[in-house]
Amino acid sequence: MENNKSVSIIKIGGNIIDNPTELSQFLTDFSAIEGYKILVHGGGKSATKMAESIGLVPQMIDGRRITDAAMLDVVVMIYAGQINKNIVAQLQANSTNAMGFSGADGNLIHSDKRNHPTIDYGFVGDVKKVNTNLLETLLSNGIVPVFCAITHDGKGQLLNTNADTIASELAIALSDVFDVTLNYCFEKPGVLFDAEDDSSVIENINQELYSKLKAEKAIHSGMIPKLDNCFNSLSKGVQKIKIGHHRMLQNDEVICTTIQL
Repeated sequence: MENNKSVSIIKIGGNIIDNPTELSQFLTDFSAIEGYKILVHGGGKSATKMAESIGLVPQMIDGRRITDAAMLDVVVMIYAGQINKNIVAQLQANSTNAMGFSGADGNLIHSDKRNHPTIDYGFVGDVKKVNTNLLETLLSNGIVPVFCAITHDGKGQLLNTNADTIASELAIALSDVFDVTLNYCFEKPGVLFDAEDDSSVIENINQELYSKLKAEKAIHSGMIPKLDNCFNSLSKGVQKIKIGHHRMLQNDEVICTTIQL
């Protein structure tokens, strides 16, 4: 495949997934994107709701979920099942030939169980390798991959993996072959100075400003893993990253946050 091809990687989460009207509009916008594209979705709120309904108490540290065996069952069921297949079906209705994947399917995303010196994250995976050859084959044959936030360790164990990280690692891996644009879409218009004020969008964030805002605790804790992934991606070859409402996919004039080194 020629090296001058481009691919758009879009990650959705938050209230887009939980709002049928917003999800439908997003998938219409996503379907209108020309060229190669990949969709990555989370589903944390849906998984949390399901977990609580059966008596599990979700635990989060710095925006990342602690995943014990019972919680892993829930997230696999919700992410790889209900959410993923609902999205694939709606994309097919939009004439987008989507196919749903976990990292285990086709050995597309291999992870290792997280080994942290002080925190036991449970069955949480950190991405180690992306099967770019298979992804290239899928894309070149007109398939639009739709990834949920589940990977595997190659030894039969599924692992819960941050969806922002999956999008980032896919972007990094494919940047060797494609010009990659990475977009994080959620219910807000971008990264905000004030989480309660949607008009307070930080339109451009570089590493220096990010370090300052993080030190001042001026960024919501749930946004920190997303931004960490953004700067990691840019440092490893990803060309362009934006964070904001999905309206930005179809209109370049929509205010959002652009991340740059």
